[in-house]
Amino acid sequence: MPEPTPRRRLLILAICCLSLFIVGLDATIVNIALPSLRADLGASVSGLQWVIDAYTLVLASLLVLAGSTADRVGRRRTFQTGLALFTAGSLLCSIAPDLGWLIAFRTVQAVGGSMLNPVAMSIITNTFTEPRERARAIGVWGGVVGLSMALGPVLGGALVAGLGWRSIFWINVPVGVAAFVLAAVFVPESRAARPRRLDPAGQVLVLLVLATVTFGIIEGPAVGWAAPAIVGCFVAGAAALVTLIRYENRRREPLLDLRVFRSVPFSGATLIAVCAFGTLGGFLFLNSLYLQEVRGLSALHAGLYTLPMALTTAVVAPLSGRIVGARGPRLPLMLAGAAIAVAMLPLTRLAPDTPVWLLAASYAMFGFGFGMVNAPITNTAMSGLPRAQAGVAAAIASTSRQVGSALGVAIIGAVVVSGLDGAAGARLAQASRSGWWIMVGCGLVILVLGLLTTGRRARATAERAGVELREVVPA
Repeated sequence: MPEPTPRRRLLILAICCLSLFIVGLDATIVNIALPSLRADLGASVSGLQWVIDAYTLVLASLLVLAGSTADRVGRRRTFQTGLALFTAGSLLCSIAPDLGWLIAFRTVQAVGGSMLNPVAMSIITNTFTEPRERARAIGVWGGVVGLSMALGPVLGGALVAGLGWRSIFWINVPVGVAAFVLAAVFVPESRAARPRRLDPAGQVLVLLVLATVTFGIIEGPAVGWAAPAIVGCFVAGAAALVTLIRYENRRREPLLDLRVFRSVPFSGATLIAVCAFGTLGGFLFLNSLYLQEVRGLSALHAGLYTLPMALTTAVVAPLSGRIVGARGPRLPLMLAGAAIAVAMLPLTRLAPDTPVWLLAASYAMFGFGFGMVNAPITNTAMSGLPRAQAGVAAAIASTSRQVGSALGVAIIGAVVVSGLDGAAGARLAQASRSGWWIMVGCGLVILVLGLLTTGRRARATAERAGVELREVVPA
């Protein structure tokens, strides 16, 4: 197949970014509608957590499978299947009659979403083969991630205020249809030269690990941490994790090729993604409830309050990609960690009457940190690994984001709910302070990992891991 022209490459990047936009938007737009959902469907705080985490859990569980499937059956075909499912799931969510059906339809969305981001990243990686050009493309990709996720609360607030919470799912439909048609016309089909075998047992074990642990964390405050069901969830999760590691290490072509974690930059990027997106998930979840239930703002006004975060993220994310292309990932990662920690510090003293200027400053600083973090995560995770495994590598990197988001909502939500004793309202501000402290810690972890995983010795481990993987699975 001939190499795409520069214009064709940019068009392919734009099409991939369309899919990323609706998935990223959906990940955050739902948060602003949570109070409306709570009132309309009679949902508890844990029910609201499941609206978010049912999506992210299924998405995280299937991302690696989607990446390896795309390498096998075709990246464009998988990409279009994902667009069709995600669009259909969005329509179903908009007509959900109750909370249970909404959560079920969110899982349909997630099945489709799992076929979009990692497959789109794999398409980009195989389209932009020159390292500097690829870094710039990933910078654009990171900018769209930041812009879509940051615009979610703003756009969602306007939609909820004007048309109700169901309208937040309508926006996905025209974009999904347009991306499907454009992909059919302009995106070339591609596959790995030697795709890996499917691993259904590994897939089931991944789902068990994520589902049992998340269920235990979300339901623990209500049921009791010592309850047999909760203890059983954590025991089952630990057993599934041990079994997964032992099983995957014995397979010739595992679902999760654990050898990629011998690359220190890859392992660091995975942990950084968990911390960064855990912070984002926790921030959006708590902030939406605080602004609407404590300060009494409408959905529209609550969304407008987050505008400093959206604008800062939109400006900073492309800049981060340029810095990565010119100087590498260390500086953006360290700036991101420091900014996130500093942004969360004022919120550890959150009160119903916290000054608006202080909230705006914190939101803007958080937008700076989040805008800085995504491009170096993606670039670092993909560097040094064989192009033949681009789908799987991108899927693992995307999985870490979704796992972080799910755990952020689950853990921070559980900590806050434990301090509420079942009640919300004005006490939410004080109860949320422990959650903001967790996010400060995540920022500091990002800062330290950014320093430790981007040095010369760390890069040497990435080169050795890449050589080992190429010997087993030639590009």
